[in-house]
Amino acid sequence: MTTFIQLHLLTAYPAANLNRDDTGAPKTVTIGGASRLRISSQSLKRAWRTSTLFEEALAGHIGTRTARIGREAAKIILDGGVSPTKAIEWGGAIAGCFGKVKSEKDKNKLDKDPLINTETEQLAHVSPLEMQAVQALARTLAEEKRAPTPDELSFLRKEAMAVDIALFGRMLASTPEHNIEAACQVAHAFGVGETLIEDDFFTAVDDLRQASAEEAGAGHIGELGFGSALFYTYICIDRDSLLENLNGDEQLLAKTLRALGECSLKISPTGKQNSFASRAYASWALVEKSTEQPRSLAAAFWEPVTGNNQLEEAVRRITTLRDNMNKVYGSEKTPCATLYGMKGEGSVAQLLDFISA
Repeated sequence: MTTFIQLHLLTAYPAANLNRDDTGAPKTVTIGGASRLRISSQSLKRAWRTSTLFEEALAGHIGTRTARIGREAAKIILDGGVSPTKAIEWGGAIAGCFGKVKSEKDKNKLDKDPLINTETEQLAHVSPLEMQAVQALARTLAEEKRAPTPDELSFLRKEAMAVDIALFGRMLASTPEHNIEAACQVAHAFGVGETLIEDDFFTAVDDLRQASAEEAGAGHIGELGFGSALFYTYICIDRDSLLENLNGDEQLLAKTLRALGECSLKISPTGKQNSFASRAYASWALVEKSTEQPRSLAAAFWEPVTGNNQLEEAVRRITTLRDNMNKVYGSEKTPCATLYGMKGEGSVAQLLDFISA
């Protein structure tokens, strides 16, 4: 049977704008009739997979998301002395293995950026092995001054799969046989209580202008939205699917689970961090492992948490809901591990040992 690993996290962020909408305001969601701050799953996953912690733990096994795979090949070919026309043609052929290639016809744009038609329309997630194959072929084409053969234009591999592709999946519309089903599902994090978004009116002073009494005043004025909340984050990992995506490599599976678990506890989205320094560790965490059908515990916060002790109330609600759900669904013996930073209970090491075992 399939084993599911579920992480439930409560993370408190002070004044922050971690994940913005198209107007620059913090993202929100309405739950239980109340407006809550929200952090998208895309924002969370990118923060984790691009973090130093993730990179150090899984160096050599992390993929690259890019639309410029053909451009990189074309640059290598150009550097080898091939004409720009041929380099663009061959680079575009390589890019076509990863998606639909751009067909820009605007002369002004092409004059400004001749390599634009070596890029794909969408981002492609490329494993290190695939990237190495592209670079090796580009060097060969540059050295032999020839176009790639159809057999050479076959880069996509399922062996030595990148861990972030194994976790979060990959879709290639042109070659669906090389799609990777995500083994990890990440929910949008949301505030457990109702939040009012505030605006920070700020000014910036022009130092040289300020030196003149006649021109004293702000050199720039603006507004920046922010808010504060205790966020609930839910993550579900299909352990068996992840192991399959990693081609049965148990050692790499354990390293991947530990790295993802530690990142989810420690790594914050990067939005407006220079303005707010709103980095935070999870204050509380619950990890469950079982073959039961997974479920979020978001219902614990359908009614907004209020009062001056939201963390303790949120922990009480979520643990009560978990116990009651396990009771009525007959899952009372579900193995779990917890961490409660405010009370000094549990440890990160114990939690990661449980996740990766």
